[in-house]
Amino acid sequence: MRHQRVMKKFGRSMEHRKMLMKSLVTNLILAESIKTTLPKAKEARKDAEKMVTIAKKGDLAARRLASCRLTEPKAVQKLFAEIAPAMKDRQGGYTRIIKLGTRKGDAAEVCILQWVTAGEVAAAAEEPAKEVK
Repeated sequence: MRHQRVMKKFGRSMEHRKMLMKSLVTNLILAESIKTTLPKAKEARKDAEKMVTIAKKGDLAARRLASCRLTEPKAVQKLFAEIAPAMKDRQGGYTRIIKLGTRKGDAAEVCILQWVTAGEVAAAAEEPAKEVK
């Protein structure tokens, strides 16, 4: 029985499923928006919001924990430098899911997973670049 089991299996092994979620969260951080199926987006949302909560602490232990849970060092840098400061006033709900309908080939529900403050993240990234010049 699946008592108290929250995560969906997606027909994959545990290692494959963990790597899938790491990859989705890493790509969400790097691209700020990803297009995927609805169940995958709902699972990736949980991990992405936990990553922002970790990054808001901003200490060395948080950075090491984030680098452990993401696949690329550039994603860790962007998370701590741009995304976490843009979300500092929010208490949660850092991502949004926008449903796009069904995919033509297999009728899977497709959606976009993106940061709620996507415009603010882009603006925060441009401000330090302007100050340096």
